Amino acid sequence: MILGAPALLSLAVSVTASADATSGARDAESKILVAYFSRSGNTRVIAGTIQRALAAELFEIRPDRPYPEDYDQTVEQARQERDRGHEPPLEARVPDMAAYESVFLGFPIWGETTPPVIRSFLRKHDLSGKTLRPFITHGGYGLGDSLAVLADHAPGTKIEPPFSIEADQERRTLNQVTGWLNEIGLR
Repeated sequence: MILGAPALLSLAVSVTASADATSGARDAESKILVAYFSRSGNTRVIAGTIQRALAAELFEIRPDRPYPEDYDQTVEQARQERDRGHEPPLEARVPDMAAYESVFLGFPIWGETTPPVIRSFLRKHDLSGKTLRPFITHGGYGLGDSLAVLADHAPGTKIEPPFSIEADQERRTLNQVTGWLNEIGLR
């Protein structure tokens, strides 16, 4: 998280400057939604930064059945869902999506694509005519096919270039702990 702090600060300054430059152009009735899915908290931090900078509404995307706490189990479940094209039911939906003109959508890259719950979110909410501004965390592998998934699942939406940041502390930490356990002969 410390390594990503300069990038997050840069994002906050950029978002705030953008908000200041366009605040006069937005009418009082327009709303911005920051919707996000986060497993480890990286994407949640960015979502909160954007939400505070823009005085936007915040919505956490959650599957009806939470993913396992165990990282490896989550990775395996996400792989199976991706391979089957499964879109898990959502815990809740945005009550009045029509009220928003712009949606900041945050998620981590899982298996070189969007998490299945993001596909579910996009299928359950009509974003046509809105501006979609993705912010994406990843473990060093880049965006994968996530932008194609967004275009496919959100027809009629203007998709802006994404903000992307490498945020793989969880995977890196697990690898370091496993390496250490191997070194001391306990694994």
